[in-house]
Amino acid sequence: MNKRIYLCLAHMSGCEQDFIKEAFDTNWVVPLGPNVNAFEEELQAFVGENKKVVALSAGTAAIHLGLIQLGVQAGDEVICQSFTFCASVNPVVYLGATPVFVDSEKDTWNMSPELLEKAIEDRITQIGKKPKAIVFVHLYGMPAKVDELMAVAHKYDIPILEDAAEALGSEYKGRKCGTFGKFGALSFNGNKMITTSGGGALVVPNEEAKKETMFYATQAREAFPYYQHERIGYNYRMSNICAGIGRGQMTLLDEHIAHHRHIHALYKEAFEKMDGITLMSNPDESSNANYWLCTILIDEEKTGVDYEELRVALDVKGIETRPLWKPMHLQPVYQHNPCYVDGTSEKLFNKGLCLPAGPCVTDEDVAYIVHEIKQCIYRG
Repeated sequence: MNKRIYLCLAHMSGCEQDFIKEAFDTNWVVPLGPNVNAFEEELQAFVGENKKVVALSAGTAAIHLGLIQLGVQAGDEVICQSFTFCASVNPVVYLGATPVFVDSEKDTWNMSPELLEKAIEDRITQIGKKPKAIVFVHLYGMPAKVDELMAVAHKYDIPILEDAAEALGSEYKGRKCGTFGKFGALSFNGNKMITTSGGGALVVPNEEAKKETMFYATQAREAFPYYQHERIGYNYRMSNICAGIGRGQMTLLDEHIAHHRHIHALYKEAFEKMDGITLMSNPDESSNANYWLCTILIDEEKTGVDYEELRVALDVKGIETRPLWKPMHLQPVYQHNPCYVDGTSEKLFNKGLCLPAGPCVTDEDVAYIVHEIKQCIYRG
C-alpha cells in the first residue's frame, strides 16, 4: 500500500467553499457574522434539549469560559478526569485553581463514580470545603457513566462541566453527550468529527447563559459607546470564515458519525477472532459511542508484542496509530496535584493504541490494518 493511513483526516463536503465565498463577498471576515449565527443554530438543533450553543475559537476556550461561569477562582479545587487530553484540565490552572485528579472505571475508561465520591469526601476533610466543579470527559467518544456521575454531583451540589470534545454525536440513553452538565464543551479541531480548521463551542443551558458566554468571549466589553471593562474578558469568538467551514461540515455530520461506527464494526468483527486484542466497544445499550477513534488493548502475554512495538511496526507500514492518553496525574507538570487513582488509567495507557477511524478510512484500509496487526503478532 502506497498511501499513508491517518487516524482521522478532515473530510470536506464541498459546501464549505460556498459559505466562505459568501463571507468574503459580503466582507464578513471578522469573529462574528451570519455564518457564526447559522452554525450555532445548526448545532443547537443537533444537540437538542433546548440548549443554546456559542461558537468559540477552541474547545479549550469553551472549557475555560464554562469554568468562569461556574465561579471557579484562584484557590478553588476542581475535580478532573485524569485519563484525558491536557485541554480538559489546563483551563482550571488558567484561573488559579487546582485540578484534583480522579481515575477511570473499566467499562467506559471515563471518570469512576466511586472514586469521584471518595475524592469529594476527602477534599472536604482535607481542606474544609468541597470542590467548586467537576469536569468529566467522554473519552474517544465513549459516553461516561452519566447517571452515576450526576448522582454524586447532585448529592454534594457540585456543578458539572461536561467535556464532549471527542463525543459530538455520541449518545447516552438517547440523549446527546454535552447536554447533561450545566455546560458542555465541543471541539472542531482538524481531527475531530467535524472541523472548522480550529474551533470549539460551549453548550449552555439558556439564552441568558449564551449572552454571558458571548460577553466573556468578546473581551467583556460593557454596553457603553466607549470601551469600558468591569470584568476580564477574552478574545475567544469564532471567526465567520471558520464558521463557514463548520456550516459545510454540518451537512456531513450524520454521515461522518455513521462512517466511524461502520469502521468500528469492521474492526470488531476482525478482532473477535484474534486472541490478545480487545476493541473498546459500547459496554451496554445505554451507550452509543461515535467511535471518534477506535481503540484497542494489547495483551502482551498473548500477542508477544507490547503497544509500542505494534505502533512502530504499523508506522513502518504507513499506518498512523497513537498511544492512549497519558494520564494527567502522571504528567510532570501535574505530578504534585492531589489524585485519587487505582491504577486503571495507567494500565490502559501501558497497553492501548488508537487506530484510524476517520471519514477517509476505507473498508480496504481496515482490512490492510488488520492484516498488518496479524503479521506483527504472528510474526508472519
